[in-house]
Amino acid sequence: MLLITGLGNPGPQYAGQRHNVGFMAADAIHRRHSFGPWARKFSALVAEGRIGGEKVLLIKPQTYMNLSGQAVGEAMRFYKLEPKDLIVLYDELDLAPSKVRVKRGGGSGGHNGIKSIDAHCGNDYRRVRIGIGHPGDKSRVTGYVLGDFSKADREWLEPLLEAIADNIELICKGDDAGFMNRVSLAVQPPRNKAEESTGAAAAAEPKPKGQSHIRQTRPNKPAVKVPETGPMAAMLKKLFGPKDE
Repeated sequence: MLLITGLGNPGPQYAGQRHNVGFMAADAIHRRHSFGPWARKFSALVAEGRIGGEKVLLIKPQTYMNLSGQAVGEAMRFYKLEPKDLIVLYDELDLAPSKVRVKRGGGSGGHNGIKSIDAHCGNDYRRVRIGIGHPGDKSRVTGYVLGDFSKADREWLEPLLEAIADNIELICKGDDAGFMNRVSLAVQPPRNKAEESTGAAAAAEPKPKGQSHIRQTRPNKPAVKVPETGPMAAMLKKLFGPKDE
């Protein structure tokens, strides 16, 4: 059995915030894999289901972010799970928006939810870090993470959440690299038609043959006729010898 945890803060006032992207990812997985209904247990919302044949408990702690470990730890003790059975999805300031990285173990990076889980469960679990970007100034971090995603963000956020849900089975099977690759490909912006037509025209345009790139930039010059008589001809004959017949 695996325990997949999405991190966030409970309540409708927090639902659209960047800090709640872990909840959003858990909801996308819940929809995509037809989990059972959410129920209250372990100070959390939990739902049971299967992903790729593996039994999974999906959990969204309702203890607020900085106490997330209480709910996760309670669920792990009840089901006798180990840290290797835990997968946590959460927001990451140090990743560009739409980027996703998976790692096992390591530090919290200042994330209060991860700090709490480390304290209650140990740190040898897999972390799915979902990039939200950085505001550029440390003093603006709190307002930024507790701010809602913008309309422009929705252009990459919704495809990203769907890609996470579509490919979460790879993580369940231990293929973390495959998961990251699939998600990355899913959120790449498509080439626009103007770029495609320009590229096709450039590829179709014939290139001149038999000339170097230097010759292609210079016009052909007419041949210079060497004089056969007169002082110039005499000087050339003296330098180079008589012209072969």
